[in-house]
Amino acid sequence: MNPVDLMPQVVDLARRAGEAILPFWRADVAVVAKADDSPVTAADLAAHKVIAEGLQALAPEISVLSEEDCDIPLQQRQAWQRWWLVDPLDGTKEFIAGTEEFTVNIALVEQGRVVFGVVAMPVNGRCYYGGQGIGAWRAEADGSVEAIQVRLAPPAGEAFTVVASRRHSSPQQERLLAGLGEALGELELANIGSSLKFCLLAEGAADCYPRLAPTSQWDTAAAQGVLEGRAAKCWGWMARRSSIRLASRCSIRSSSACQPPPRGAASCWHWPQRCSTYCPSNSTAGASAFSLNTRVCRLKRARPWRS
Repeated sequence: MNPVDLMPQVVDLARRAGEAILPFWRADVAVVAKADDSPVTAADLAAHKVIAEGLQALAPEISVLSEEDCDIPLQQRQAWQRWWLVDPLDGTKEFIAGTEEFTVNIALVEQGRVVFGVVAMPVNGRCYYGGQGIGAWRAEADGSVEAIQVRLAPPAGEAFTVVASRRHSSPQQERLLAGLGEALGELELANIGSSLKFCLLAEGAADCYPRLAPTSQWDTAAAQGVLEGRAAKCWGWMARRSSIRLASRCSIRSSSACQPPPRGAASCWHWPQRCSTYCPSNSTAGASAFSLNTRVCRLKRARPWRS
């Protein structure tokens, strides 16, 4: 079976996982801190159970790496060529705060590249999905589906829109925003949680997403698939360490999507660039990336998985 043929069933599965989350939303759910001090709730675990069982039934030959079940021996993970990368509830802090800005993320990864990704919003039933060479779509709870498209530039009269995390700003990000503002004029800042930041880029509602704080591969893989479905790029610098195995191939379809920055703005991003890739044996890796219009903006650092 062509793995892309699995995408419609994964969309349905992500929505079912969202339904498992909703009974806990705004219900004063208990919060437990994990070893890395990130929060986990019964909702995370309920969604994980739905996804793990669903993926096993859908494609038992494909391994699963989930944020809520990542204690898999390194030797076993190193042999994987194709696997599911899952965040059952991305934006747990937003979920705990009672906002709607949390998602279910499921990505299919093959040899370090995202084949496709699904990002579902449990509260309103919206779902984004797509992949490199496939396309990208936004499906609503009423069954309507629309192809989405990144924008090459802000509409006339509108400011350049930068997506910023509510919780993960930093002095480096503020300096980057200042540099963009000097080059492009007054910026419009869009604050939104979880992987929805990527989705704003993919549907043409924003132009740039800078990420200069720690994140994890399960936070980004699914939304990267959606974004790459619209020929956008997730670029980055990755620090190699002896324990890291990173795929060297570029996972981006459109070479024309990454163009030089505008005159006067080059000082904003002097990082060596590489395509974002994924590997099941990943340890800590730093990466910077950015988007100008269709050129994706993100700085990420993957937390180590336990081995």
